[in-house]
Amino acid sequence: MNYKTKEKINLTVGYIGMIIVVMAWIYPVFFLIVNANKTASEYSKGDKTEIIFGTAFIDNAIKAWNKGIGDGVLNSLIYGFCGSSLAVIFAFLAAFGIVRLKMKNGLLWFLLIYSGTVFPFQMYLLPLFEAYVAIGIYNTKFGLILMYVSICIPFATFVLRGFFLTVPWELQELAKIEGASNLQILYKIMMPLAKAPLLLVFLIQFTWIWNDLLFGMVLSRSTSVRPVTSALVGMQNLYAQMDGPTILMATVMASIPTLVIFLLLQRHFIRGLTLGSMGTGKG
Repeated sequence: MNYKTKEKINLTVGYIGMIIVVMAWIYPVFFLIVNANKTASEYSKGDKTEIIFGTAFIDNAIKAWNKGIGDGVLNSLIYGFCGSSLAVIFAFLAAFGIVRLKMKNGLLWFLLIYSGTVFPFQMYLLPLFEAYVAIGIYNTKFGLILMYVSICIPFATFVLRGFFLTVPWELQELAKIEGASNLQILYKIMMPLAKAPLLLVFLIQFTWIWNDLLFGMVLSRSTSVRPVTSALVGMQNLYAQMDGPTILMATVMASIPTLVIFLLLQRHFIRGLTLGSMGTGKG
């Protein structure tokens, strides 16, 4: 078997594998949308594969929005953008100081920051709940944003530290010779170079915050504060009395923002994933 034949076989196998993966993802999403476009009576008939054309999709969307998913989506957008943005900013400054400014005991500082990801999040729940109640920020947007920023900083610092280690030191040395300050190096050199990894980290952390259920359930109670995942759980409890299509429609609505943000940032996401392929600088 020659090289070209092997290459064709590998390509064929690769395409078949991708088609199988795509179908595995599309299949449940397709039936989710199909059943979200049904009335309660149509859904109760039991034939979940039947495709029905009508306006139930819009009616279910309006009902789901008014029954709590709307507040959850808006709250999660606030938590996602504020939590991710602030975490990325703090992590960017921390990584720059540790790597490019060669802080004393920089590795120790990095390990101290990164240690926030070592322990299971469940360990934080009881002391965090008691502390929030004691200082009066339980069931507040500020409290959830504060928690999300704190949780997201360690991973963001880990990624951005890796990026700063790949930036050639000659750029920084040349800027120093030209009389640039550390602040000018940070904003005029490092920040433009770090655009892709910054957006990559933002996207990853935004998705994590959006999908969080654990902290949203523990640290919030009212519909005006709880995030979208907690709102979905509330719609499915015994007392909500929501029909199946409305809950399915709420699930579709809860999935749209992260999909839109990924499509908008996918070019930077791919570039950010390749940051490790750059030449490693002195660190």
